Amino acid sequence: RFDRGGKGIEKKTVLLYCCQIYIVHRFIFQLVTYAPFTLFPSPVPKAVFHQALAVQTHFNLLVDKISQDSGFLEEALASTIAVDDFTRRLFDIYRSVLKEGRSQSIVLGLNRSDYMLDQREDGTSSLKQIEINTIAASFGGLASRTPDVHRHILQVAGRLEDSQRILDNNPAAGLAKGLAKAWKLYGSERAVVMFLVEEGQRNIFDHRYVENELWKRKIPTIRRRFQDVCKTGSLDQDKRLFVDGQEVAVVYFRDGYMPQNYISEQSWDVRLLMERSLAVKCPDISTHLAGTKKVQQELARPGVLERFFPDQPQVVEQIRATFAGLYTLDMGPEGDKTVAMALATPDNFVLKPQREGGGNNIYGSEICQVLEGVKESTERTAYILMDLIHPSPVHNYLLRRDASLQVSKCLSELGVFGAYVRYTIIIVMNKMYAFTV
Repeated sequence: RFDRGGKGIEKKTVLLYCCQIYIVHRFIFQLVTYAPFTLFPSPVPKAVFHQALAVQTHFNLLVDKISQDSGFLEEALASTIAVDDFTRRLFDIYRSVLKEGRSQSIVLGLNRSDYMLDQREDGTSSLKQIEINTIAASFGGLASRTPDVHRHILQVAGRLEDSQRILDNNPAAGLAKGLAKAWKLYGSERAVVMFLVEEGQRNIFDHRYVENELWKRKIPTIRRRFQDVCKTGSLDQDKRLFVDGQEVAVVYFRDGYMPQNYISEQSWDVRLLMERSLAVKCPDISTHLAGTKKVQQELARPGVLERFFPDQPQVVEQIRATFAGLYTLDMGPEGDKTVAMALATPDNFVLKPQREGGGNNIYGSEICQVLEGVKESTERTAYILMDLIHPSPVHNYLLRRDASLQVSKCLSELGVFGAYVRYTIIIVMNKMYAFTV
C-alpha cells in the first residue's frame, strides 16, 4: 500500500524525522540510512507497561547502592574475575581507585532496564527483566523521534484515532537532564561534557540528539575516542581532567563496554586516568561493574535485595517481581545442579557470558556444546544461566535497508530509561525518563 501510493513514504518519513545511522564500509565511504524500525507501533499491555515505568527509580537506587558496596562487588564477582579477563581488568581499575581514594563525590547514572513479556499459559503476560544497562545505554535519541514517525504513518494509513494514541516520548531530553545536573554540580561553566565514542560510530545520530539537548542548555560538548584522550589527556595537580586543553566536567561513556573497545594497553591506561580524575564519570567504574550479568544473577538470590533495601519490603517485592529465574554456574553442588538442568532441557534457558553490546547469548543445542566443554572447569563461571522468556509474537512490518517491506513476526523488548545523580551521600535526582520498544 505505502510503496504504491506514496513511493516509499515510510522510508522518507523516518529519514524526515532523522531516525538515522551511519553505514561505514571499511572507512572508505559513509552512507546515512534509516535505522531498522517497525512500520507501526508495537502494542504493550497497559498494566505491565506502567509496572516497568514505576519500578525504574527503584532500580536506579539499587544500582547506586551496589556501586557503593565494595564487599558485595568483591564477593559477587570473585569467581568471574578469576576466569574472565575483561571483567578482571575492569575490577583491577576498581581496586586501584578504591586504594587511591575517589576523587569525585558526584555520581551520575544513566540506565536502561530491558524487559520482555513472558506469556503465561492462561494468556496473560508477566514482566521479566532481561538486563539493566549501566554503560552506554543506547537508542534514547532515536526513540525520541519514533513517536512522530509512527504518528505520521498511521495518519497516512487512515488511522487518525490510533495516531492520536501514540504517547509522547523523549528519552534524549531526560538523559540530557541527568548530564546537565552533574555538569552544574561540577561547578565550572567553561568545562565540557565529553562523549567518549568509538571509531566508526554507526549510531552517531542517537548521540547527537542528547548532545543537542545539552547545547540548548548552553552546555558545551566534545566527542573524543580513547586514542584522542591518550594523546592529549592529562590531570593537573587537583586531578582535573584536561583533553585538548579543555577541562572535562563529565565523561559520558558511549564506548568501553566490550573487550574490543580496548585496542591496546594505552586504552586501559586511559580508562584508569579518567577514573582517577575529578571529572564525573557516567558511569564510574563501580557502576559499570554493578551492571554485569554475574551481579544480576547474584541479586536474584534469597535475601540479597533485602541487603540493599532493609525495612522496605514493598520495594523488594516490586523489583523481585521482574526477575526471571537466574542460576549460578560457580563450582560446587549448586553450580553442578545448574549444569545438569541446562544440559537436560537446554531449550528452557539462555546462557549468558559477561558481555554487553548484544549478540553474545547462547541458546538451545549450543548451550550443550558450550557446557559440555567447560562443565568440569572453572571456565564455566564466566557464564550465568537464565530462564528463557517466551514473549508472544506480534505481526508488524519490519523495515531494513535493502530489504523488502513484508509482514513479519516480531518479538519486542521494552526498555525504560532512568537517571540519577548522587552528591556525597545525598540523592539529588532520581527519575524515570521515557522508554523504547
